[in-house]
Amino acid sequence: MGDLTDLSASELSAKIAVRDVSCVEVMQATLGRIDAVNPGLNAIVSLRGRDDLMAEAADADNSPSKGWLHGIPMAVKDLVPTTGIRTTWGSPIYADHVPDEDALLARRLKADGAILIGKTNTPEFGLGSNTFNPVHGITANAYDATRSCGGSSGGAGVALAARMVCVADGSDMMGSLRNPAAWSNVYGHRPTFGLVPGDAQGDSFLHQLATLGPMARNPVDLAKLLQTLAGPDQSQPWGRKFEAEPVSNGLDLKGKKIGWLSDWGGALVYESEISDLTEEALQVLEDLGAVVEPVAPPHPFEQIWDAWITLRSWAVAARIKDVWDNPVRRKRLKPDAVWEIERGLGYSAMDVYEASSRASEWFRAAAQLYQTYDALVLPTAQVWPFPKDWDWPKEINGHAMETYHQWMAVVVPASLIGLPAVNLPVGFGRNGLPAGMQLFGPRGADLSILQMANAYHSATDWPNRRPPELG
Repeated sequence: MGDLTDLSASELSAKIAVRDVSCVEVMQATLGRIDAVNPGLNAIVSLRGRDDLMAEAADADNSPSKGWLHGIPMAVKDLVPTTGIRTTWGSPIYADHVPDEDALLARRLKADGAILIGKTNTPEFGLGSNTFNPVHGITANAYDATRSCGGSSGGAGVALAARMVCVADGSDMMGSLRNPAAWSNVYGHRPTFGLVPGDAQGDSFLHQLATLGPMARNPVDLAKLLQTLAGPDQSQPWGRKFEAEPVSNGLDLKGKKIGWLSDWGGALVYESEISDLTEEALQVLEDLGAVVEPVAPPHPFEQIWDAWITLRSWAVAARIKDVWDNPVRRKRLKPDAVWEIERGLGYSAMDVYEASSRASEWFRAAAQLYQTYDALVLPTAQVWPFPKDWDWPKEINGHAMETYHQWMAVVVPASLIGLPAVNLPVGFGRNGLPAGMQLFGPRGADLSILQMANAYHSATDWPNRRPPELG
């Protein structure tokens, strides 16, 4: 039978459905894998008790199937409230918080049969692309335990790479479904904004920068999990459905035209080999029939960046203002959160309007570009996984980073205007570390992007071609 933890979610689902394996056997294998590798990686936190999980797996074996995730163990990102499972947001303020109600994402996973076993680690409040916090500590890269795994869905990426889970959820404001996927040699998909609703709390009209989404070791699983998570919520304005099944069809890219944005005319700086690996991956797309062309900078990057840092700070300040308003809690916030909140609270309504206008200009420029191209490509990260005890890289090739997140500016073009973007693994540098590239299309093109990703995966399969070597 082999190791069950090496199977994809789709493969496990099929075996459970025909009773080739039991949910109990899958749970036993999952917990055994976690026991073996999680102590050295710290990807899964707040793990539920073994007896409870085994009992739930046995119940699944004796119950009708709820959906394609029936009996499959999943760990939910520690930004998602879960009934009876500690949810901390990586903050000491919520270190002992145990919700009495599931978030919408957790409810949808359970409705499709998933067994929630615990949480995946994240930076405090999801801020920053290095997964560490004062509650659960640092999550290590599965390919080098001295290095960062990225973030904020870092625990999810490492849990996937290390075969502790077969599919995972994440969230993405500034690359959080893409950067940790790249640094874990797996796939992460940022959906079109509105495709996957969050919870109906606070503003649901103005803030369009962040979204929930799927991570997996192949694009078919990505699409299936996206179908589970997607769909309208009557209490929110942006929902739409997503049909996943056609993703498995077609293994060539004939007729597709892809634009390579490279370094955006010098606006983006990369460490060595990153562009080279991306161009090698683009050759794979060409070998599959796509036409790949270099694209001149389609819009001033400084305008995109200025709009981004204004709207992001405004959104972050609004999201955790209740913490800021409490003097005791405020003292426990990490410096990056304080920086964002102070900036966000300092903006006027007109400041936000002007930033939104600049974002709208980029949206119109991108829409024009998509009249020619089916997708655009950029590297997923500008640097290699850095030492995990750093807070963030202070420079790239001698270029100083002015903010804690400027080293991740490469993900902003898709994030700012809510475009669907998938990380494709592109192989490894001479340092032995993995990298990735973003394939992103116009709003609503999730299915097309995932079909292209699946064609690429069929030709490369980096996650199974070079899994991490763990003791």
